[in-house]
Formats: sequence, C-alpha cells, structure tokens
Amino acid sequence: MTAHEKERIAITFAELVYNGQWFTPLREALSAFVDKTQEKVTGTVRLKLYKGNIINAGVWSPYSLYSEEIATFGESDYNQKDAEGFINLYGLPIQVQAIVDGKK
Repeated sequence: MTAHEKERIAITFAELVYNGQWFTPLREALSAFVDKTQEKVTGTVRLKLYKGNIINAGVWSPYSLYSEEIATFGESDYNQKDAEGFINLYGLPIQVQAIVDGKK
C-alpha cells in the first residue's frame, strides 16, 4: 500500500518541482511523507559484475520482513484456505465483467 502511494506522490512531487513550487506547504507535506517512509530503509546490497552485467548477489536489512520460519509454508500454521477470500475479492470485477459481457 505504501509503495503505491509513493508512486502517486512521486508524480505530484515532480509536478511541484517542475512548476517551481518547491517552497509550498504541499511539497513540505510530501517530503515529510517520504522521510517517514524511508526511516527503516537501510541495509546492504551485494552486486556481482560480470561481462558488462550487474547481478543481484544478495540484500540484507535489519528491518527485513522476510523470515524463513514464517515463509516456510510446509512447516507453519499458514492455512491456504485463508487465500480464498482474497482470490474471490480480487476476482470479483472480472466475474462481473464476464456476466455483463454474457448479457450482450
């Protein structure tokens, strides 16, 4: 969700800069949002350079949300039936479109 907002705000931010509105309350508010969302963005990125290519060789952050204990579905309490609600919800517009198309 935050990533989507950051994409939208990037456009507004760029327009403010382009239009010479740097010293405005809106730009200050957008900057505060960006500062807040970047508080935990830190870590290490390893890259390998090989024959003109850059290859991601690993990333690490003390704030990473990834945990092998949680991501291991076979050995966790994750219930795959939980995904049904999301699948039904996200598929609803497609289902409605198919019904509407079928009536034509």
